[in-house]
Amino acid sequence: MNHLIELNNIKKVFVSDDVETHALTDIHLVINKGEYVSISGPSGCGKSTLLSILGLLDTATSGLHKLAGHVVGDLDNKSRALVRNKEIGFIFQSFNLISELTVVENIELPLTYRKDIDKKTRRALAEAALKKVDMSHRSTHYPSQLSGGQQQRVAVARAIVGAPSLILADEPTGNLDSKNAKLVMDLLDTLHEEGATICMVTHDPRGAQRARRVIEVFDGRIIADSGARTQTTEVA
Repeated sequence: MNHLIELNNIKKVFVSDDVETHALTDIHLVINKGEYVSISGPSGCGKSTLLSILGLLDTATSGLHKLAGHVVGDLDNKSRALVRNKEIGFIFQSFNLISELTVVENIELPLTYRKDIDKKTRRALAEAALKKVDMSHRSTHYPSQLSGGQQQRVAVARAIVGAPSLILADEPTGNLDSKNAKLVMDLLDTLHEEGATICMVTHDPRGAQRARRVIEVFDGRIIADSGARTQTTEVA
């Protein structure tokens, strides 16, 4: 079995002042290892909520969620954080770099929570990730000394430094000009060609076209999926 992600009958309901908001309804989704998937849809349709659940930043109200064959939807906060740190790399629209840390220290940060990686190895892995995104010459700089495009490349390096099973990108080009957006999307293309599994939320149709599979979300439901043949209606 090549399934990396399996979602079966996922629902997400937010309750506020006795008002229920159904953010996701009846989500069935399978993503295989090595796929490059784009999730698109209008604002408020539920795509960011779906990405948060995929990234274990949030939990579904009901339904089955598996990552690499393991049920992860019902893990406690600590266990979810451990899985997230080891298996998932995040790329955010706003970069989310820590201003007080240098570039290389920002990239090292996710590895500091890994007891199996010592300090020397952390630095070596961070430097290798920097080289992959062509930012080695900026390793001792701080985020404020970088352009938006450079910050996002550093964010990509941080996402891949721990060799995660899954890379999640939330509007990765949303704060970039067209030139830097292309550079970041080219980098994601390269990572995919090297075997990375990528799931990206984007409003940019040009970015969505880079993906090999496009999923459309509307009113909390998947209404179209160019890779629907890979889905199953029942997850064991």
